[in-house]
Amino acid sequence: MNEIPNPTGSAEAGGALRLGRSPRAQDSKERGGPRSAVLTADPEVPAKGQRRRFNNEFKRRVLAEADRCGPGEIAALLRREGLYSSHLATWRAARDRGELSLTAPKKRGPKPKAIDPSAKRVAELEREVAKLKARAERAEFLVEMQKKMAALLGRTLTEEDPT
Repeated sequence: MNEIPNPTGSAEAGGALRLGRSPRAQDSKERGGPRSAVLTADPEVPAKGQRRRFNNEFKRRVLAEADRCGPGEIAALLRREGLYSSHLATWRAARDRGELSLTAPKKRGPKPKAIDPSAKRVAELEREVAKLKARAERAEFLVEMQKKMAALLGRTLTEEDPT
């Protein structure tokens, strides 16, 4: 227990921690006192692991192999590939929906709306009607203003009057 190995990078320790001796432990060794070990972080190990990504070809291969497996062999397959049973369940559901097909992967994001030519024409006509209504309202307003001005000035407006 006095000697603590340094398993940096070994498969058992995962290479995440480095066991070492603290300066106090080395001093107490010389004095014959109790020894202690200190865990220090290994600077070569990333702080956050990368999420694994599996392509459709790998998923299809593993599912085909799992389908051929007999009782008890699926666990060995999962251990060998480093997978969980939930991966198989999710991938089987995706295969049943047709998402693992040989075609290109499905595009993400909002789906583009199909443009109906008649809907496009209707929208154009609605804009034109709105524009013409606004123009008619302005013309009616101007006619009303002309009538009011004529009434204030004491003149009657006729359609043939140029002034």
